[in-house]
Amino acid sequence: MSDIAPVLNPPVRILMGPGPSDTHPRVLQALGAPTVGHLDPYYLQLMDGLQAMLRRLFGTENRMTFAVSGTGSAGMEATIVNLIEPGDVAAICVNGVFGGRMADVAGRAGANVLKVEKPWGEVFTVEDLQEVLAAKPKLVGIVMAETSTGAWQPIEEIAAAVHAAGALLVVDAVTSLGGVPVEVDAWGIDAIYSGTQKCLGCPPGLAPVSFGPRAMEVIQNRKTKVQSWYLDVSMLANYWGDKRAYHHTAPINMSYALYEALRIVLEEGLDACYARHMRNHLALKAGLAALGIGYAAQEGRQLPMLNAVHIPQGVDDATVRKALLSRFGIEIGGGLGAFQGKVWRIGLMGYSSRTANVLLFLAALEQILAEQNYVFKAGSGVAAANAFYNG
Repeated sequence: MSDIAPVLNPPVRILMGPGPSDTHPRVLQALGAPTVGHLDPYYLQLMDGLQAMLRRLFGTENRMTFAVSGTGSAGMEATIVNLIEPGDVAAICVNGVFGGRMADVAGRAGANVLKVEKPWGEVFTVEDLQEVLAAKPKLVGIVMAETSTGAWQPIEEIAAAVHAAGALLVVDAVTSLGGVPVEVDAWGIDAIYSGTQKCLGCPPGLAPVSFGPRAMEVIQNRKTKVQSWYLDVSMLANYWGDKRAYHHTAPINMSYALYEALRIVLEEGLDACYARHMRNHLALKAGLAALGIGYAAQEGRQLPMLNAVHIPQGVDDATVRKALLSRFGIEIGGGLGAFQGKVWRIGLMGYSSRTANVLLFLAALEQILAEQNYVFKAGSGVAAANAFYNG
């Protein structure tokens, strides 16, 4: 029996990085429910429920709201490849890693990509887009919650400017959905995608998406076939629409998990869920400020669920993250791209956004920083966070 792989025994972690976040116990339980077929009457009924709950979370009446079988990056590909044909002009806003990734996907789909760039940590204004909108792009892509920088992008005014220019608006909501308000219909978002592993307290594996009427009209009037058979919305519509016609074998148990995760969010109430994320963010921010640690994103546009903070001078990035993981079981993320070695990315997403996690993290960080001879008042971070909670 020595040639058999070891028994599965993953460690218990507290996931406070950029994702995945901790999975809610009820979601883990749902994953273990009996598997049925992807055309079983029970599963078809569950699909109806999934779509109804996703519409509430996205703030939309869009019929074509569903879960792509794949992670958030599959949702990105699904929106881009369905809307782009070779030679189309796509304007993509890049102020971090994931804006850059969207631009790459659009280029691979054959688009003539026009990048609108801002320094990492900053957000876009309507004025930033004026020049590129004059070029009459077919679509404009923008990241609402840039996971690499912690920057929170306002959408509503940009959406109005994009539509005035005759373009479609595609929004990345992978980190924002379930953590801050997302209003697809009110803001006029034409296509949007997210992921299950961030603020929904669910494992990675599905990508909630929604296509509005303008986007569906573009898809239905394409001159060429969609680059991806698997992600072709005109075919997926027959499975997620009224026909429920076979397209591919859906990930049944992941659908159970997402179904339960959405129930949990809606049971809490969207406003309460958003308030919890903000409250824990502000407590963490108070604690970090007491330690002399500031944020990488511009003030007033900092995400509550993804805290990108500057690593203090003289503190070793890898040593701190390794100690957090090995000694306290806490995972946080390092910087990507231009922020590599310069920031920590601390997630407070979904089930991970809990008071106990904030206080445990600050206590653990204080201990490790003291060992690195970083000068601060012992206990000040935890005290500041507690003062916020008790204030």
